[in-house]
Amino acid sequence: MKNLTLENLTRVCHGAYYGEESQIHTEVTAITTDSRTVEPGCLFVPIVGTRVDGHDFILDVIEKGAYATLSEKVLPDASFPYILVASALQAVKDIAEFYLSQLNIPVVGITGSVGKTSTKEAIASVLKEKYKTLKTQGNFNNELGLPLTVFRLREDDEIAVLEMGISDFGEMSRLAKVARPDTCVITNIGTCHLENLGDRDGVLKAKTEVFGYLKEKGQIILNGDDDKLQTIKEYKGIKPVFFGLDEKNEVYADEIVSCGLKGTRCRIHLGDRVFSVLVPVPGRHMVYNALAAAAVGRIYGLTDEEIRQGIESLETLSGRFHIIETDQFLIVDDCYNANPMSMKASLDVLSEGSGRRVAILGDMGELGENEVQLHRQVGEHAGKCGIDLCICAGALSRHIAEGAREANPDLEIIYEESREALLAKLPSYLQKGDTILVKASHFMGFEEIVKVLQEI
Repeated sequence: MKNLTLENLTRVCHGAYYGEESQIHTEVTAITTDSRTVEPGCLFVPIVGTRVDGHDFILDVIEKGAYATLSEKVLPDASFPYILVASALQAVKDIAEFYLSQLNIPVVGITGSVGKTSTKEAIASVLKEKYKTLKTQGNFNNELGLPLTVFRLREDDEIAVLEMGISDFGEMSRLAKVARPDTCVITNIGTCHLENLGDRDGVLKAKTEVFGYLKEKGQIILNGDDDKLQTIKEYKGIKPVFFGLDEKNEVYADEIVSCGLKGTRCRIHLGDRVFSVLVPVPGRHMVYNALAAAAVGRIYGLTDEEIRQGIESLETLSGRFHIIETDQFLIVDDCYNANPMSMKASLDVLSEGSGRRVAILGDMGELGENEVQLHRQVGEHAGKCGIDLCICAGALSRHIAEGAREANPDLEIIYEESREALLAKLPSYLQKGDTILVKASHFMGFEEIVKVLQEI
């Protein structure tokens, strides 16, 4: 890894080196916090968690070929090089910041309340048409996951697309200090993490901390249809590029035609440039993701044809509006996470499905003092959007069921107190040919429901 010698590692994480002087100029080949993924020549970072202390695995990883380790503890009998640090988590962020600066490649940083991951996927899908692109995998978007993503970069990578997720003030500043993006994309300002951020104004303040570490000649790309993001006119002389469905935006879409669960066809306007495209993932919200990707593609010199090909080759991820077709059902696996905005958007897409349209909905987390009202509002939307059956499971989802019943007394509604109670009866609620949306916050474990549906 470029310039990641033990000497430089010791310096950037403000540590103390212990080992042979002859080894201090050796570059490590990789960095990992997982003892199961150790490879010869790597640096091991022992993270102290609530249940597991990585220091317990140091001897094991050295036996597996790790070249050196960080440690928050003195290792008096160590026969291998190690760097003593005050905090392994802080050290891993410091190292990631240094390593990214050595590579000198453009960074696209993505944040927002809803759609971060799908927007990241769309942007990476476009950029890969011209550049060797590395993107955040899975949920590696926090203060540990972001550095681990950075450590996957190599010298032949040409651009990085990094997702940044937060739940409190100050987190974005710490993430942005590592990423130091050339381009910032914010998808929207919604009602996520209100327990810590208070209201949407708090969310806006927390998300826009990212601008503090934007490169001097960087770019800002914002959803111009979002009432909070509209208020950002400039930041240190940088004027945002706005995207959306309203033609007042510099990047916008029109001639929008739903193709059901096959996606959405639209025409994209990039200033004076215009082209038509099929966004292959269903939902009007996916058009916004495509617009953000088109805006980024223009900044990095892609042609209209390259942008179109990148959008049309977009693939979905498991748990992120992933469509699964079985002999019995068409399943929309959207159970990785949920909040009021994404719940409503997914219900709108479900309403365009064929056969009976069934929503299986669970609790949403981290909504603060208004969690009951926000669940009820989702239920009201479910009652009005044109689905055929609404199945709710979980303590808070009782309020989804109540809201749906009040909005549409004719809608068939089923409520179970828990996921387990629902699983016991699930087959009896369904019919062959149903299109089924499965959505809840990750802690509800609704991937078990998806698994059972595939086996029916």
